[in-house]
Amino acid sequence: MQSVREIAESIVAREGGYVNDPDDPGGATKHGVTIGTMRRLGRDLDGDGAVTVEDVHALTPGLATDIFIEHYFEAPGISGLPEVLQPSVFDMYVNAGGEAVRILQRLLGRMGFGCAVDGVIGPQTRAAAAAAAERGPGHLADAYGIARRNYYYRLADRRPASRKYARRRDGGKGGWIRRAEAFISGTYHLTEAEHRARVAAWD
Repeated sequence: MQSVREIAESIVAREGGYVNDPDDPGGATKHGVTIGTMRRLGRDLDGDGAVTVEDVHALTPGLATDIFIEHYFEAPGISGLPEVLQPSVFDMYVNAGGEAVRILQRLLGRMGFGCAVDGVIGPQTRAAAAAAAERGPGHLADAYGIARRNYYYRLADRRPASRKYARRRDGGKGGWIRRAEAFISGTYHLTEAEHRARVAAWD
């Protein structure tokens, strides 16, 4: 099992460098850390009294890793989930905040392990996740990854501007889908034909 830091470093590498995509509500982002996050945390890296795009440019991979561990793993309590879930939920929390937890909570409910869908990892969610993991840890990890993938597709269904993150220009799997499938056993990866059929209505 990877350490938390190794998982965080993988997330930083996956996120890449500086981007400021007008279709991304997060705005200026580097290594997956948005300008909004940096403002919320008061990360004025150049000491000019304000958190601006220049501070985003100054963000290092090491600092991004530290931010993710402290604010996206430890703070929401991901360490309280079964180890088999931690990498994928951590990765999704960086990508989608509390929605990562709500995806898990809805999944647990469908599996018969009821818990509130509130985006908070409390005692009820921890107990439900532990019970589900006892039934089959590999199954739970795959089920969560598939739920992530479905979430991305539905988000792109509703928001055309986001479709470029789920489908490449050539019609293949976009970054969102490949990101989700990185945490799913190969048996459950969609074939290219299945993916193209899923997004055909976007044309």
